[in-house]
Amino acid sequence: MNEPNELRAVPPDLDTAQVFATLAEIVYAGDDFTRVYDEVCAAASRVIPGCDHVSLMLHRMGETVTAAASDDVARQVDALERALGEGPCVEAIVEDSAYLDSDLTRNPTWPRLAERVLAETPVRGAAGFCLAIGPDESGALNMFSDTPGGLTEDSMHAGMLLASFVSVALYAAMQSRSAATLRDGLVSNREIGKAVGLLMAFHKISDEQAFELLRKASQDMNLKVTEVAREVVQHHNERGGPPSVTQA
Repeated sequence: MNEPNELRAVPPDLDTAQVFATLAEIVYAGDDFTRVYDEVCAAASRVIPGCDHVSLMLHRMGETVTAAASDDVARQVDALERALGEGPCVEAIVEDSAYLDSDLTRNPTWPRLAERVLAETPVRGAAGFCLAIGPDESGALNMFSDTPGGLTEDSMHAGMLLASFVSVALYAAMQSRSAATLRDGLVSNREIGKAVGLLMAFHKISDEQAFELLRKASQDMNLKVTEVAREVVQHHNERGGPPSVTQA
């Protein structure tokens, strides 16, 4: 497990506005979403008053998982919520809202969860904030406090602000990644289509036989099919002769 200080690329001496700016740079700079989720958890502990542990849940294809957490305590509470099917974090995802149970020791909103959390962890207060990431994916940013009443109205305001920022940032980043993946796929498919057509014309073979030539060449040369296809098209364009992939 990563120690909390290993997750914090965001310098500890930044104010809230600077934390958001630095986090935005991290979100948009790369496609390593595991690191992004870790950094969101690290940033949350900076800007949420009374927050001792943080986790980020994702819900996709009917399954809810903990994508990142500040420590094992946060992961444990997440696991308890999933097992029991109740709690502020689970409710935040299901109801698309924010929930707070600031003092689990007194009249808790979710008694079964509170009993387990109090017995098995140091957590005494919990809050969950919905992350509306996209049409096929949602999540929750979850805060836990070891102090009864440690999560206050100010904590909720800060949490909702961070959750809104994270929702927008992750949605934009995922859209960018999806667009890039789609673009790469379209280019790759176009190259493969061109190569198959050239092989069909030169060898007088079917499209299935042409693609099998590409596939076999990719195995023999230890290259991706798209790379072999690109070589075939490039060879044809530069030399105007037969493709560089031949029948056995």
